[in-house]
Amino acid sequence: MGALEDIKSETEQRMQKTLDSLKKDLARIRTGRATPALLDGITVDYYGSPAPINQVANISVPDARMLVVQPWEKGMLPAIEKAVQASGLGLNPQNDGNQIRLPIPPLSEERRKELFKNCRKTAEDTKVALRNVRRDSNEKLKKAQKDKAVTEDLEKKGLDDIQKITDKYVKSADEQLALKEKEIMEV
Repeated sequence: MGALEDIKSETEQRMQKTLDSLKKDLARIRTGRATPALLDGITVDYYGSPAPINQVANISVPDARMLVVQPWEKGMLPAIEKAVQASGLGLNPQNDGNQIRLPIPPLSEERRKELFKNCRKTAEDTKVALRNVRRDSNEKLKKAQKDKAVTEDLEKKGLDDIQKITDKYVKSADEQLALKEKEIMEV
């Protein structure tokens, strides 16, 4: 029974990491609403080495359409401003000498459709990764049965359990996608 539980546990952990990655990827996709997660993945040059913005500045959300970036060192303002402009998020930083304001413009219909497409592709890639984890786990289970570590009945039960775990995570990925699409549609 131990080999089966180990395989199921490993499957669950790998699928959870895959789903967590989807959540992070979807959080980075800009909608019409301000969220500090928008700036995740943007790095600035901090004394010669790249650093995420949230490690060199405080990011706040004064209202639903504005982000404020307050660097801990005023000398970082130009580097942060340049990094945001180069990020491809379509944000126009406003530097007042103390902080950078990032107004979040409303999304055009064309941009919403493009974002939908990106979200769906990201979710589909996640589902492919989940199915790859399932395949790897099924192969381990079949090898364990071949090596007599588990019985044939346990192998069948394990295959069913792994399919149930996969279904759970695929459903969760679909739910994450639906939430993001709803967020994109908000005007």
